[in-house]
Amino acid sequence: MSLESLSDVKYPVVNIPAGEVELRDDRIKRTWTVKVNAFLLAQVPVTRELYGAIMRIEAGAAEELETSHVPIVNVSWHDAIRFCNMLSQHEGLQQCYSISDDGVSVSCNWEADGYRLPTEAEWQYACKAGTSGYRYGELDEIAWYQDNANGMSHLVGQKLPNAWGLYDMLGNVWEWCWDIYDADVYGTYRIFRGGSWAEEARGCGSTCRRRSHPTFRIEDLGIRIARS
Repeated sequence: MSLESLSDVKYPVVNIPAGEVELRDDRIKRTWTVKVNAFLLAQVPVTRELYGAIMRIEAGAAEELETSHVPIVNVSWHDAIRFCNMLSQHEGLQQCYSISDDGVSVSCNWEADGYRLPTEAEWQYACKAGTSGYRYGELDEIAWYQDNANGMSHLVGQKLPNAWGLYDMLGNVWEWCWDIYDADVYGTYRIFRGGSWAEEARGCGSTCRRRSHPTFRIEDLGIRIARS
């Protein structure tokens, strides 16, 4: 797919209302409440089609036909940051992220109108969509995970959405968030959420938190984008 044909890519966003969410860290037995401003969140994870168009990755014709609407994976947190800036630039929006010359340090302009990663609080708040349980529905109906995914990711939007019309918030692929996990213990490690096709059922829940180094890439970790 060429960059010029990006207008044909369907990638809708959902208006998420303002509210608040309680986060928790079971590791240190701590809970805290975060206010969430209204924001926009993509209805599905970023697909190979969209990522490839923006990052100018030319896939083979057969691969594009078979996998273009599967979530992009093997992207690091730094890859995700660059993608957000490039997508913003392509659409004539103000880039959210300033990146140091060595590519290591990243700061976010929260007032910019461009694309960015959701915060951990935004992600969990949107995932729950007004529900109070660990999941927003029966797991087999809403998520691809270890017991039903046959060892691979699947086309986005095939399972039931949550109450706010968001698909694949649980299962299919983990999704990077903006936040640092615990700087005192893990340094620059960033958070990802949601579970994946390779994850056990217990790992596919709205409050399950994972982390890794921002250069980490793996075959069941992708991204979902937001806008302020």
